[in-house]
Amino acid sequence: METVSILGCGWLGLPLAEYLIKRGYRIKGSTRTKNELTVLESKGIEPSLLILDPDIRGENLDNFFKSNVLIINFPPQRRDDIVKYHQLQAVSLIQRVKLSSIEKVVFVSSTSVYPNLNCEVSEEETQAPSKSSGKALLKVEELLNNCNEFDTTVLRFAGLIGYDRKPGRFLAGKKEVSNGEAPVNLIHRDDCINIIHTIIEKNIWAETFNACMDIHPRRRDYYVSEANKLGLTPPVFINSEKYTYKIVSSEKLKRRLDYSYKYLNPLEIDDA
Repeated sequence: METVSILGCGWLGLPLAEYLIKRGYRIKGSTRTKNELTVLESKGIEPSLLILDPDIRGENLDNFFKSNVLIINFPPQRRDDIVKYHQLQAVSLIQRVKLSSIEKVVFVSSTSVYPNLNCEVSEEETQAPSKSSGKALLKVEELLNNCNEFDTTVLRFAGLIGYDRKPGRFLAGKKEVSNGEAPVNLIHRDDCINIIHTIIEKNIWAETFNACMDIHPRRRDYYVSEANKLGLTPPVFINSEKYTYKIVSSEKLKRRLDYSYKYLNPLEIDDA
């Protein structure tokens, strides 16, 4: 039985753990909160308390790092020194991984590593991110990829939607919202989970992939539609011919993994 450790059993990590358990994996999961340990255990997950502030500390960590595969799934914290702090967290974590039995790592990154270039972007894009969160994630990607002790596959997920994450609430009732003509880049949680499972099953390592739906509706159309689904006041967008955007391409992922998305168009998702 292959053992997978999931660092960060939250909105994505917890259902991912449940999905992998059903498929025969032994799952170890971490949380920052002691109260959540019993929740993880009740779902068949071997729980550990793991905190990076920025040095690693916690409980039952020796067991957590006795694994074949590690999935790193925690976003940069919103703080003034976000880039430096997230890098320090990663360095502390990597030092621990190097001393463990872990041979493979999946790093959950984001398409925020790409600036708005007003064109389609692929994994080969080298222009520096504009957002601090993107800069922080790109630095951690580099740290992981430079480690010879294990192989890392980086997954750059677009905006996460699905189930209780309902984007219609984000802009509901707002006036004079900008960038209405810009295409949106989104991915459903089910596809995120399926993609991670596919990477592990097919042993696709030392790669970087974008992961995003094929259809990119206008921001105006999407957020108005989502607000209407929830019975909320839709946002009002500024009419302007000037807007910035990027269109995230997932062609490499679909080709390399032979993957077909469950959800292709964010406008056609009932639960989001």
